[in-house]
Amino acid sequence: MAFHEVRFPANLSFGSVGGPERRTEIVTLANGFEERNTPWSQSRRRYDAGLGLRSLDDVERLIAFFEARAGQLHGFRWKDWADFKSCPASREVAFDDQFIALGDGETAAFGLVKSYESGGSSYLRGIAKPVAGSVRMGLQGEALVEGLHYAVDTVTGMVTFVVPPAPGERISAGFEFDVPVRFDTDRIQVSVASFQAGDVPQVPVVEVRI
Repeated sequence: MAFHEVRFPANLSFGSVGGPERRTEIVTLANGFEERNTPWSQSRRRYDAGLGLRSLDDVERLIAFFEARAGQLHGFRWKDWADFKSCPASREVAFDDQFIALGDGETAAFGLVKSYESGGSSYLRGIAKPVAGSVRMGLQGEALVEGLHYAVDTVTGMVTFVVPPAPGERISAGFEFDVPVRFDTDRIQVSVASFQAGDVPQVPVVEVRI
């Protein structure tokens, strides 16, 4: 199995349906109370790529992409139009969107993360597939320059500073990102007649852990 650093056509993923999935184990006790637990520390996203198809040309592009990935064998990038920025969708990416870490004077490489906060609780999501050219880094509230102050590995999501940030220096970042996924089926069934009548194929896509 390999991961192909290619994005599923963004115009085809637009209009698709999907989002985060959790796994929760619930046991109802004799007194009616519940015990809830989860074996997953991270959520997992699922999508339906078929819902973004609008023409037979789109179907042809989907089939070509599916064949090039050998079905479920190889992973690829997916743009989640509902969640693809470090900031709200209505805003432009800025260097101070997300707090990344505090410098220690020795560590030069840091992973990108996005925080989801609500009601005093938060969830920290690792970002492994930033979009090339979109990453903005900041240090102590000052914007830095890619190539001069830091380098971005878009394959792993790691950012490496030329000079390790000093102890206590606040590191921030802004970015666009893709979701690493694979097809969740080895079969695509399309009927030209039914597609023209408004019936689109189901093409499940699932996030992969990297």
